[in-house]
Amino acid sequence: MTTDAGAGAGTRTGGAAGDRRERVRGSLLGGALGDALGWPIEFQRLDAIHDRFGPQGLTDVAAGGRHGEVTDDTQMTLFTAEGLLRGGTREAVHRAYLRWMLTQRLSQPEREPDGWLLAQPFLYASRAPGMACTTGLAGHSYVPPVPFGEDGPVNPNSKGCGTVMRSAPFGLAGLGVERAFEFAAECAQLTHGHPTGYLAAGAFAALIERVTGGVGLRRAVEETIDQTAAYPGSGETVTALRRAVETADTSEASAWTVERVGLGWIAEECLAIAVYCALAGADARQALILSVNHSGDSDSTGAVCGNLVGALYGESALPADWLTVVEGTDVIRRVADDLLAVR
Repeated sequence: MTTDAGAGAGTRTGGAAGDRRERVRGSLLGGALGDALGWPIEFQRLDAIHDRFGPQGLTDVAAGGRHGEVTDDTQMTLFTAEGLLRGGTREAVHRAYLRWMLTQRLSQPEREPDGWLLAQPFLYASRAPGMACTTGLAGHSYVPPVPFGEDGPVNPNSKGCGTVMRSAPFGLAGLGVERAFEFAAECAQLTHGHPTGYLAAGAFAALIERVTGGVGLRRAVEETIDQTAAYPGSGETVTALRRAVETADTSEASAWTVERVGLGWIAEECLAIAVYCALAGADARQALILSVNHSGDSDSTGAVCGNLVGALYGESALPADWLTVVEGTDVIRRVADDLLAVR
């Protein structure tokens, strides 16, 4: 059952009320923290995690043995932001994702990289990137979006979580909840054509937009569910979000409860786990730990939960000891500030 602190998080606006810079930075940094925390235990079953780290699972970024490394979740999130900064169109986001693909093929920046972000050496690591993201970008030139509810032409059967884990910037750019939803969903179609995959991305962007604007988490989730339900093909996403809220309200927070919400490999479950953990966790640290200790896609659920609780609580409420370990935090702060500057 939701703890008293978790229940409060459903109604309060977080520790950074009125400070958008705190929230935007917090969202991008929180995503990186969750990504780095979950990366060492991605692909591991819960019993193996407990055998390795004890009954509480992995509870510290420094304990995972990966030295605070981030994965494609953080990489693609940063390139999403770059697409918004360098043109702000769907075509610009597609070009940014192609630049990300370059980092997966090269070991280091070229002599004259196409832009400041592409010059960052830590982004040139290939750490189990999602198949639909890589095949969708490698095998297809730019294609226009399809009407919502229809199958897109790129990976039409894929609804993997690669759509959700990169979409927080659409909710951080001050687009408004309607445009944030639809722009994120349109750009998700660049790699994933299943309606659940791209509509879950839209729902996440709209949720981030609301929370970053100071709407309490529970209200923001409820409004996002109503918004999502208006789109054809949204049934799986709506059901998953409702299950997350009901589970937070009726069950004790635990890894086994997380697995009742899902495992996070698919978009709607990744989003639902993030929402459940944000509601059930007493603070950002607890929510992040809860979001990665399960038998599923730990780095992606951690990244999405981190985006959400970072937007809710702000940068100053994130675990400071983790921020000193995770790579790329100065770059992430700069990207966040750039998003604020163009808003």
